[in-house]
Amino acid sequence: MKSMRGVAMLGILGVVATVAGAAGTVLYLQSQGVAPRALAPYLERRSEGHNRFIYDSSHQIGASLRTLDRGAGLPLLLPAMRVGAQAAAAEGKGGAVKDVDSNDALLRAMAVAVPGDVITIAPGVYRFNRAVTANRSGVAGVPITVRAAQPGGVTIEFATVEGFLVRAPHWRFENLTIRGVCRNDRSCEHAFHVVGGATHFAAVNNTILDFNAHFKINGARVQGGGGPVFPDHGLIESNTLSNSAPRRTHNPVTPVDLVGASDWTIRGNLITDFIKTGGDRVSYGAFAKGGGARTVFERNVVWCEARLRGQPGQRVGLSLGGGGTEKAYCRDGKCINEQQDGVVRDNLVASCSDVGIYLNSASGSRVEHNTLVDTTGIDVRYPASSATLEGNLVDGPIRSRDEGVLHLGDNRSTALGWSYVGRHPVRALLRDWESGDYAWKDDAPRRDAGVERPDLCGRKRAAAPAYGAFEDFTACVTPQTSSSNSAN
Repeated sequence: MKSMRGVAMLGILGVVATVAGAAGTVLYLQSQGVAPRALAPYLERRSEGHNRFIYDSSHQIGASLRTLDRGAGLPLLLPAMRVGAQAAAAEGKGGAVKDVDSNDALLRAMAVAVPGDVITIAPGVYRFNRAVTANRSGVAGVPITVRAAQPGGVTIEFATVEGFLVRAPHWRFENLTIRGVCRNDRSCEHAFHVVGGATHFAAVNNTILDFNAHFKINGARVQGGGGPVFPDHGLIESNTLSNSAPRRTHNPVTPVDLVGASDWTIRGNLITDFIKTGGDRVSYGAFAKGGGARTVFERNVVWCEARLRGQPGQRVGLSLGGGGTEKAYCRDGKCINEQQDGVVRDNLVASCSDVGIYLNSASGSRVEHNTLVDTTGIDVRYPASSATLEGNLVDGPIRSRDEGVLHLGDNRSTALGWSYVGRHPVRALLRDWESGDYAWKDDAPRRDAGVERPDLCGRKRAAAPAYGAFEDFTACVTPQTSSSNSAN
């Protein structure tokens, strides 16, 4: 009998030791910021070249870790939303309407445009094998506009590295569908390259598909020497930016790739499926880096993986600082600060294999009322980074890395360790997060401090506002069954 009790006691002690060892491992991984979704590929890579048992076991463990962390990970067709390109036409200011109905007519109209021209493209499909250049200048309050009268009526296909090359100030593009159609993904880099003196650029209500960096914004040196000039004061609003397949390239894959320019607003866009299969396999939904200042990311929906789920690599949602910049491309030639006084507010960031919001050498940042679901949280990294965080609802941790400075207000977040046991308190607040239904399951989690600006869906905030980007996600979903923001 004593012998049996001894055996039983040894068994219990063995279980306790196993559980304690597992708990210690999870705590260690949590302290190192290693999520199950990051540990899984690491184990799988380490098993390569080993015997079949080790290989199969590692991949089985990897699959289990991903399921605990991310659920089934089935492809998702997003509902039509009030964020991104809309069926209703944007109406910019303008004067003389210039109707064009061919490639040559568009090129001629842009080559001789004057402030106030509204170059209106007739419905149809137009393909270009060369960049379309905007060299003429608009003036403040009187831009040069290139547009479709109705969204969905005009499709412009580019089989070239750059689509619209904008070098002059005060240009506006609206209601267009723009698609990259290159056989090689390295050959379709940018739908828009906004460079040098192209200040006060605006892109509103466009659907842009199948590019590596749908918008590329950077400085350029002027003739006669001197430092570079940068296309400041830009607006990217209510666009849908997506890719129909993973991008097979070593080049950067970032739908909004902003380097060095200041005072840009990126608002109300839907950004999805920016997968990079070459090189380091790291991609971003949008970043602002290179020593610029006062970038505002607000009321965007960034769904890193929707229809293109289950791909290898790392996807980051929104970033001030990106992956850093070579000094030669920085605004000040130093890049001690990659971004100064940037703001990230009222965004929904979902389904990312890495962090949802990443601050890299970004000083004086404000991160307010964002909702992050199925990401590894928010990282503030390096001594140059300082951030005030308030009102965020984060499915994951908020953490400092490498001496980043955090000023934490009232936020709700989740310790990383819970994901190792499949527990996700923030996701539990939502009706059906895996299918993209982010309506509250019960009552919204609320805080005391008021917020004056509207939420992600454009609704007025309650007196006791909900944590995160929205009061009621159903207000973000449009009733129609299809929309120009579906990125078909």
